[in-house]
Amino acid sequence: MAVLIKNGTIVTADGERKADIYAEGESITAIGEGLQPKEGDEVIDAEGKYVLPGGVDQHVHFSFSYKGSKTRGFETSNAAAVGGTTTLIEFVNQEQGRGLVETLDDYRKNDAEGIAMVDYAFHSVMTDPRDEVIEEIPKLAEAGYPTMKLFMAYKGQFFHADDDALLKALQKGKEAGVTIMVHAENADMIDVLTNQLIAEGKTAPYYHAVSRPPVVEAEATRRAIYLAELADAPLYVVHVTCKEALEEVKAAYSRGQRVFGETCAHYLVLDESDLAKPGYEGAKYVCSPALRTEEHRDALWEAVDRKWLNAISSDHCGFDYAEQKHLGYGEGKSFADIPNGAPSLQNRLNILWTYGVCEGKLSPSRLVDLYATTPAKVNGLENKGQLAVGFDADIVIFDPAYEGTISYKTNLEGVDYSPFEGFAQKGRPETVFLRGQKIVEDAKYIGHKGQGKFVPGKPFGASYEW
Repeated sequence: MAVLIKNGTIVTADGERKADIYAEGESITAIGEGLQPKEGDEVIDAEGKYVLPGGVDQHVHFSFSYKGSKTRGFETSNAAAVGGTTTLIEFVNQEQGRGLVETLDDYRKNDAEGIAMVDYAFHSVMTDPRDEVIEEIPKLAEAGYPTMKLFMAYKGQFFHADDDALLKALQKGKEAGVTIMVHAENADMIDVLTNQLIAEGKTAPYYHAVSRPPVVEAEATRRAIYLAELADAPLYVVHVTCKEALEEVKAAYSRGQRVFGETCAHYLVLDESDLAKPGYEGAKYVCSPALRTEEHRDALWEAVDRKWLNAISSDHCGFDYAEQKHLGYGEGKSFADIPNGAPSLQNRLNILWTYGVCEGKLSPSRLVDLYATTPAKVNGLENKGQLAVGFDADIVIFDPAYEGTISYKTNLEGVDYSPFEGFAQKGRPETVFLRGQKIVEDAKYIGHKGQGKFVPGKPFGASYEW
């Protein structure tokens, strides 16, 4: 059955206009004024509402393990749908001794197919940089996985990457249009500070931020930029959180270097004071890089508005509080034992609309570019992220009149807390279509397990364009 959405305000990265949108099969087939339905079509009156493209969240963790503790998986991807996100891109760590494509193919088959409730793609995370693995990087593009991340942080963990691995990955990646991404934090700085703090008895969650100050992120960002310059390759810096790292990205871009970056919703509304909440509550806010202060938040809002950063992701990481976050609690434990990450998949759009659009920090069209259009382009997802004829009918009808309160009790992420607990919410995704199929109605998930499908990415994404 086809669907005609009438009288809504259609928002794209280029602006907004009052128009109708028609979807037939899996694609958008017409946009214009006065469109008429065919017999049997579903007609939705979107008067007073915004019509947005389904979100593309390019930074989620459904398979991340930290010191033996694992996040929730694709069985909770309906949380994305309710939050207005219709495509997720998951980071998958290469298994030791195995190939990059082999690891991704197996994960896709065993952990996503038949389970995912929205569409999905993958980033490879190289953890075993043997020469034969470096040589395999171009095959990622051939297999539909045109992006790869390296962790400069987490010294001692199997997924930590040294400079030589990053440089070789940048050199090899550019041959085939594979975009190299980095988690930019100086692992040695963090290791020294962490050991010193623990020796001083400073083990509470708040000291997570003290162990990872802005200079840790800025130094690694600068170093990665220099390595990319040497390789003459584009670089994508994930989850930029502080002014100092942001300045490194801006400076490189102004020099003509292809350096880009994202930030995440929680860095725009939370700060390091949350880590100091009474008792052990601060553990809920342990994520890396660490939360910053208000001045850094203000700089990030300016950066996404002025296009110095080009995406806002969730960096969703679904560890629960009662068990997993408490791994850092008790005798002989510290902030260093707390699994890093925040569950934020469902509320990315809600936070950006309430605290960005409603407070005048973002226009609706800029929001669309940050949460859907540019992430699709960066990752080579040709039919995603835009409301245009021929694109997938991933459509969100957004009700700006809704008012409510964010709570984990109404969340589908499968964890026992939300970092945004008690936050006021203005507006919400009311109806969501995935490739023309209605999966959310009246803000409730009505789709089914396995409805999502793999979306292969094309190489030479937006980071290669100039």
